[in-house]
Order: sequence, then structure tokens, then C-alpha cells
Amino acid sequence: MTIHSAPPAARRIPTTAVLHGEPLVDDYAWLRDRESPEVRAYLEAENRYAEGVLAPLAGLESALYDEMLARIKQTDLSVPYRDGEYWYYTRTEERKQYAIYCRKFETLEAVEEVLLDLNQMVIGRSFIAVAVFAVSPDARYLAYSTDVTGFREYTLHIKDLATGTEMIEPIPHVGTLVWAADSRIFFYTVEDQTTKRDFRLYRTSLAGGTADLVYEEPDERFRVVVTRTRSRRFLVLYAASHLTSEAQVLEAGNPTGGWRVVIPREHDREYDLDHHDDRFFVRINDTSRNFRVVTVPVTDSNPAGWTEVLAPQDDVMIEGVECFAGHWVAWERCEGLPRIRIADLDRDQVRYVGFEEEVYEAGPAVNAEWHTHQFRYRYESFVTAPSVYEYDMTTGDSVLLKRKDVLGDYDPARYQSERLFATAADGTRIPISLVRRRDAGSGPAPAYLTGYGAYGISFPVSFTSNRLSLLDRGVTFAVAHVRGGGELGRRWHDGGRMGQKQNTFTDFIACADHLVATGRTRHDRLAIDGGSAGGLLIGAVVNLRRDLCAAALLEVPFVDVINTMRDATLPLTVGEYEEWGNPDVEEQYRWIRAYCPYTNLTAGAYPAILVRTSLNDSQVMYWEPAKYVARLRTLKTDGNPLLLLTNLGAGHGGASGRYDRLREIATDYAFVLWRLGLAG
Repeated sequence: MTIHSAPPAARRIPTTAVLHGEPLVDDYAWLRDRESPEVRAYLEAENRYAEGVLAPLAGLESALYDEMLARIKQTDLSVPYRDGEYWYYTRTEERKQYAIYCRKFETLEAVEEVLLDLNQMVIGRSFIAVAVFAVSPDARYLAYSTDVTGFREYTLHIKDLATGTEMIEPIPHVGTLVWAADSRIFFYTVEDQTTKRDFRLYRTSLAGGTADLVYEEPDERFRVVVTRTRSRRFLVLYAASHLTSEAQVLEAGNPTGGWRVVIPREHDREYDLDHHDDRFFVRINDTSRNFRVVTVPVTDSNPAGWTEVLAPQDDVMIEGVECFAGHWVAWERCEGLPRIRIADLDRDQVRYVGFEEEVYEAGPAVNAEWHTHQFRYRYESFVTAPSVYEYDMTTGDSVLLKRKDVLGDYDPARYQSERLFATAADGTRIPISLVRRRDAGSGPAPAYLTGYGAYGISFPVSFTSNRLSLLDRGVTFAVAHVRGGGELGRRWHDGGRMGQKQNTFTDFIACADHLVATGRTRHDRLAIDGGSAGGLLIGAVVNLRRDLCAAALLEVPFVDVINTMRDATLPLTVGEYEEWGNPDVEEQYRWIRAYCPYTNLTAGAYPAILVRTSLNDSQVMYWEPAKYVARLRTLKTDGNPLLLLTNLGAGHGGASGRYDRLREIATDYAFVLWRLGLAG
């Protein structure tokens, strides 16, 4: 396919900063001016250019969209969950972009009550997302928050579900919310409008009056979140940075009382908790980076009264703890795979939920009830569609409640998933999760390798029916579980952050080289992909090894690390010092300088690259990928396409409507298939 038109050329307006004796010239800092007509014109010109380059793929895009849509059950229902006297669920309807939030009284045969219909609420807009969705304890009032730009600017509303009346004037910039036991007083967090850090907690009432400021977090590394224990006895206010956390509690029945710190803040110590009877179950990393679980008396948090109920292990990460009336549950990860530990509070009995597949993902489903022996969890894998199970904590039996339908002739037996290990330069074994068709043959196949590697987040081994459009065309799909993520515990995160960040990139390269060395693919048949911090990963990898792949997708990529981390007024920056470092500190600047994708672009041949961003992204500002593409255009010496697509009406996650999002995926897949020689 031939590219006919010339790409846009952004003006070069040099600005120079000197950091630790080194001058850094940025020709494209002017692209930060969101309100500039020239900036808007440049982004639109890049869109037109990308659309022109991709125009010959229109038939393939359409075919991909149609086949992906054909696999989706468009009119569908989530698994209803019980909370008090009501069953809650969401549903979708064919040809409608958004979910409808509903409930039924006491029985699923009752008349449906629609709580929110996002399809009606989005009329006249191009974007909508819901964050807070909290029904009051008496089930009469619904607190919900909406963002209508994609910039994560959530506005709080409270509706009387009996009358439909709006109970308060909308409150802007709300993060989290929790109801007091009386269903009249509620607490909510608000963000600093510049840095978008939730930093204040307010208390107010449906009766009106002023909102009382309860707490303000002065440390810019910390964000606050308000929630409640499943027992509903306590409200919990967390203040947390990437490395340190602190919890305060308040009796839900005494909303005007004073909040009390459970365990005082200590640098590099994290904990969270749930409540049972006269004690808190606390997950804490005071003696091990991988955490342990202790019980702490509700009335006295002195460590002398702590009891260890789950000891730390070097090879097991404890990821969470939940309590029920008769049991408590620990979420663990061992050898990169999740497992669920169920402990009986009345008997000395522990069970593990068993999983049979070699690679999979599992996590908590909605569990709103306290007095229950039924526990719900989610399960999926590369070949098993998302499923919700109900586990009987007294008998150990699991019952499948719902598995997401995959329409058409999908047969999981046609596909094979496996776990491989690459070896990094320092000898570390790096897990790779892989899936392909069983009949794909034994020779090198086209392959799609993705990764993330940041914040201690484990890359999920998840299912999407969209991926079948790649697998059925002979593409092998793989995830590189690189250091910086959380797959192998906190040491895995520590091994890919701050001064060890280069491991993230070299791990990914080792995984790609392993797939080639074992005959599964070739470098000229490989596409690589990453989003956000994963986009940073791909940008750094391409700079290190331009011959690694035939195509690269960078989705909302964090590629201008030095300039962003020097600007403390931007969202996320100060809190992120604990993940990346602060470039104003010379040693930390040297870490970042060594890999920053934008700074390290040099003249030479690059693979085909598609970059996606959104104008209203508040996590990775649009100008990072825009600057990256503008600069790379002046340096690349090859004829491979370099494309920038900007969604001018969305945020970090791209389009909010499910059909609109599917079209974006179809475009990405068409680009990949084209560059892998499979567009015909």
C-alpha cells in the first residue's frame, strides 16, 4: 500500500532548559497550548493524514468491526447482586452505546426500576462515564457522579429514587463518596482542580447547609479515598502515596464524631483493612514487602495487641483481604497467578479455590452482603470468557452463575494458551503468557506482544472476543510480564521502578527475542503494543531496538517523561516521584534521561508506528504523544508510516461508547494486520 500525501510538519519553536548542566532543547513545547487554533489545526491535520494513509484498509476495518460486533451479545444483563432488599444489575440494549443501571425489589421477578440510563444522559454529548454509584443504606437515595468530557472531572448528583427529585445542587470535582448509617449524612472527597489529586474530605447532609471540611491532606504525594467496611459498621478514610498509606475510621452510626487513625503513617509502610466484630483484619507490609495479615483490636492499635493470622511468604504476594460474618478471604498471587484463600472464622479451616488452566485471571466480583456463606469471584483466561462464580465457603463448591456469551461458532478447544519464560540479561526469568490457534502450525507466525510494567500492577491474562479476529488470522498473542509490574510480588515492582526502570524495557526485549529464538515468530512478523505507562515501555523499547518489530502501537503513551515530571502543576506528577523519580534531583534525572522516549529519539530507521491520544486525557496529556510524533517525523529515515490519531472528544480510555470503542479497535487491528502482511 502506497502513502500518497505528505505528513503534517509541526512548526519548530526551540525552547531550552538546562538540567544539571545539560541543555535540553524542546522544539514542540508550544503544542501544550490546548486553546491555540494552531494546535487544534495540527491535531486535525494529523488525523486527516492518518485517515488518508489508512483509507485503503477501510474494507478490512469494516470486516473486523462487523465480525467483532457479531460475537457480542448486544442485549445483555450483568449478574444481579443483592444489597439489602434489592437486586442490582446493569443491562445493555442492541444499538445503544451505554449501560442502563437497574434494580428490583426482593425478587428478580419484580418490576424493574431504572436508576440511570446513560443513553439518555449522554444525548447532546460525545462522552459519558460514571464513577460514584452509591445507594443509601435505606435504599431511597442514589449518589452518582458523571464525567462528560473524558478529563475525569466528575460531578456529584443525588437523586431521590422514590420521586426522581434531585436532592442537592451538583457538586463538582468529587472523587469518592460514602453514606453514614442514617442515609442523610454523607462524606465525599474532592480533588485539587490543578493537580487532580483528591485531597479533602467533606461531610454534608441532604438537609442542606454548608459542607464541613473534615480532613485535608497536605502532602502532595498522597491522595485520599473514603469507603466503608463490608460489615457497614465503619467508614474508612485512606490517605496513600505509591509507597505509604494510613487509614482513619469512624463509626458509621456516629457521623459527627471524630475520625481515628488506626495505625499511624510511617514512610514506606502500606496497609489496608476490613472489619470483623471487635477487630480489624489488616494487610500490612511492615515485616515483608509481600505483606502479611494481622488482626488489630478495634479499641487499641498498639502493636503489642496484634495477632498474625497469615504470615508473609517470599514467593506469595497478598493482594487484598475481605471479611464476611463467618469467613475472611485473602487474595494472593503466586508465580504470577492469582489464587483465593478462604478461612473459616469459627473453625481452623482454610480452603483454596482451585483453577485448572495454565494461565488465567481471577478476582473479586460484587459481594455486598455481610451475613452470607456465598462468595462471588470473577474468572477468565485467554480462552475462557469472563465468568462469575459463586463459591460456598462452608462446602467449598463453586457454581457458575454466568459466562459472557461469545456468539457465532466460538470453540475454546481451537485455541491453546501456555506460560513461557524468557531469560533477561541478569539471569532473571520473565514470564510470558501466550495464546494461539492449535492449528496454527509450527513455523514462525505473525505475533502481537504487549506489556505494561509499572506501579506494581499485574497485566491480566484476560479474555476478549475481539482478539479472535487476530488469532483466527494466524496471529499469536502474548503478554510480557516484565518487571515494574506486580506479577511476582513487590520485588517485581521494585525491580522495574526508579533506578531499576531499565529492567522493564530490557525484559520486554528479552521476551520478544525469546519468541523469535524459539521459532514462534520473526522480528519482521512482530507487532508490539502498550498503553499509558505501557506506551512509555514501547517508546523506550523502540529506541533501544528499532529492529525488534515490524509495527508498534503506542496508546495514550507517557513518552515525555522528563518534561512532565518536572512540572509539579500537572496531574499525577508529584505522587509519581515515587515511581519514576524527580528530575530535579540529579541522580534521578540520570535514571530518566537514559530512557525517556521523547528525549532519546535519534535519526534512523523506525518500524511502522501508530500513536493514539485523546484531547481530554488528564493522565497523559495529549501533547506528549503529539510532540513525540512531531519530533520523530524530523528524524526517521525510513518509509514506514508514522501515524497520530487524536480523539478530540474523549479521555485516557478513548471512546466511552461501546460501538465507538469497537471502531477504534478495528482500526488498530487493521493497522497491525497490514504491517504483518495479513491485510489481503
